[in-house]
Amino acid sequence: MIRIKNLQIPFDTELPLETLAAKRLQLPPQAIAEVVIVRKAVDARRYRGAPVSFVYMLDVKVNMPEKAVLKKLRRDKNVEILPEKKKVFHNFRPYKEGELRPVVVGFGPAGMFAALTLARAGWNPLVLERGGDVDSRKAAIELFWQTGTLNEQSNVQFGEGGAGTFSDGKLTTRISDGHIQDVLEAFIKAGAPEEIRYLHKPHIGTDLLQGVVKNIREEIIHLGGEVCFNAQVTDMEIVQGRMQAVIVNGEKRIPCSDVFMGIGHSARDTYRMLLDKGLRMEAKPFAIGVRIEHPQEFIDQAQYGEDAGNPRLPVADYALTYKDPKTGRGAYSFCMCPGGQVVAATSLQGQVCTNGMSNYKRDSGIANSALLVQVGPDDFGQEVLAGMKLQDELEKAAFVSGGKNYYAPVQTVGDFLAGTSGSTQFLTTPTYQPGVKAADLHQCLPHFLTQTLEGSLPYFDGKIKGFAHKGAVMTGVEARSSAPCRICRNRETMMADGVAGLYPMGEGAGYAGGIMSAAVDGMKAALNFLEATNF
Repeated sequence: MIRIKNLQIPFDTELPLETLAAKRLQLPPQAIAEVVIVRKAVDARRYRGAPVSFVYMLDVKVNMPEKAVLKKLRRDKNVEILPEKKKVFHNFRPYKEGELRPVVVGFGPAGMFAALTLARAGWNPLVLERGGDVDSRKAAIELFWQTGTLNEQSNVQFGEGGAGTFSDGKLTTRISDGHIQDVLEAFIKAGAPEEIRYLHKPHIGTDLLQGVVKNIREEIIHLGGEVCFNAQVTDMEIVQGRMQAVIVNGEKRIPCSDVFMGIGHSARDTYRMLLDKGLRMEAKPFAIGVRIEHPQEFIDQAQYGEDAGNPRLPVADYALTYKDPKTGRGAYSFCMCPGGQVVAATSLQGQVCTNGMSNYKRDSGIANSALLVQVGPDDFGQEVLAGMKLQDELEKAAFVSGGKNYYAPVQTVGDFLAGTSGSTQFLTTPTYQPGVKAADLHQCLPHFLTQTLEGSLPYFDGKIKGFAHKGAVMTGVEARSSAPCRICRNRETMMADGVAGLYPMGEGAGYAGGIMSAAVDGMKAALNFLEATNF
């Protein structure tokens, strides 16, 4: 195969990729046997009036010797012969009758892919998930959004698929790991769109993701695994530095020697339990802020100009960063959801927190994103759970500001910057449910954080004109972008420090930052176990 990199094509080009590849390789169209899209991205920079472009990486099979094609293009750094990759086959021994099955705690991305990897290797994992299956979980979430009746065990944070199931289903990641493709292929096999293989910013959407996670569960069961819902691990038995058992729902004891712990970043009760058991943990930086909403057409116009609204283009997103020149503290957009909505994401009574969500088509007409400010142990204290305590305090304050009925406090950008509150002249109708109440977000967030947000908004407006429109809606608070602490583990074995057989993994353990990185972390934890037991 010949790889073509950085092939920039105007988005409205109607020629087939085979024709474009032939032209790029200076070949007749009949010389092209096959074209495979490796990567597709959008370039909206519009140099000198040029239209928005798609930038491709293509693998091309030709009906002639590849070296002859490359000979005349030998000085072209964007055309090369792709070396054949050798497939790596793992030959792990399967589970033997009488052995203790590995236990997977949590069925978010880390737990799901740990369990899937173990099941495919013949190890019949037992999965324990504190929340419900995706269908009952969806019903519990919709009831909460409609009535304010919260199920603390099954909600946006807990249940089949983890927090990512009720988000945007983004599959972008900053990590570079060979297992990323394995995760994507597993998603596609389970029903995700095939385009996630090559899109620069792939996403599944919460509507499709619900079916995908259900299908992965069914594969695990078909391969001999077991998945138990409404099964919270409330205690563990550790004897002489070795896992012995887990306790489920305060009563059922399950003997086990290997536990894969993918608890998610909101399992505050589990963090306390682990600390009480003597696990080595540490406070870590995370981020806190608000959600901001704009009309999606406004973001499309800002990014695409006169091409905005063209059906060939995806709805536009953005990524913004800011550093306060006086304090050095950073602010940034996070989990930007084009065509989505702001959602009530608390898992605890008497608290309000937000997140963003969108379906596959991203067609709500509303763009929303978190605006977050970096916080660390210097802000909230070095004690292991000090960051978690800060989250509690801010989410309780948001609950009070919202009216103590799970309504969220909202404030226009104009009021926020002017130090006033109460305006309801919103640029867009707030999408958060059960409802919202106009309030002063300064009452929910610490001064150092609001001060940084106040500096970031005009700066972001310079990047996207109108971003700080006085009627833009900000909804508080978002405090669960990542875990507030880390469960320390051995870098090579991935086992918890001092506890053989316990594998902390994913976002909840402090080692991942999204669906893909959490899934890869869970997969690698399972592979470490399989390699260690392969005798």
